[in-house]
Amino acid sequence: MSEQQKVALVTGANKGIGYEVAAGLGALGHAVGVGARDDARREAAVTRLRASGVEAFGVPLDVTDDASVRAAAALLEDRYGRLDALVNNAGITGGPEQRPSTVDLDVVRAVVETNVLGVIRVTNAVLPLLRRSASPRVVLVSSGVGSLARQAAGGGELVTGPVAVAYAPSKTFLNAVMLQYVHELEGTGVLVNAACPGFVATDLNSHRGTRSPQEGAATPVRLATLPDGGPTGGFFEDAGVVPW
Repeated sequence: MSEQQKVALVTGANKGIGYEVAAGLGALGHAVGVGARDDARREAAVTRLRASGVEAFGVPLDVTDDASVRAAAALLEDRYGRLDALVNNAGITGGPEQRPSTVDLDVVRAVVETNVLGVIRVTNAVLPLLRRSASPRVVLVSSGVGSLARQAAGGGELVTGPVAVAYAPSKTFLNAVMLQYVHELEGTGVLVNAACPGFVATDLNSHRGTRSPQEGAATPVRLATLPDGGPTGGFFEDAGVVPW
């Protein structure tokens, strides 16, 4: 690897939006770590990316497991000694039954563990590597259902997204976490932003989405490659800033 080549880690990168983010960053010249739990799916994704010309490498990674995350950070340390872009894409929905009055609280805990605590866990583990980059970027893949402005109109009428007391609030929580990183990292050059990929057809929604994974990956890729002096602390989609 040349000193000019950038290194990225994408969590949940074996399929869907994460895979396309990895492909997009690889097409721009990044060496891309494909973070995923499943060994076979991870290696299949790496093989496919390499066949398309991407310098991809597998990173065994379960964002809910401390030891797994530490091992992933150590792998990046040993292989490259730094990290230029982290895209926190791994996430779960928690399933279809998420009415507030009847939800299983274990479902809520599991969703927050992956979608929020997993992001904090991974970000903290690789932050020392990001600090060694000349232009470090952190992207949190959020969702429009995490926008309070979009969730309710003037009278409290639900205007977007399903009733999902685990998934939707986990993305609101994630956006708030993003702002806390922005406050802590002010002046360090680390740009931290959240991305809304839109309603993308993936396994998470049984492919009911109206956008392709490639389309959903566009904003995360853009935020992961922002120029120095670019925005930080924003919530973006293809069309611009998402109302919070």
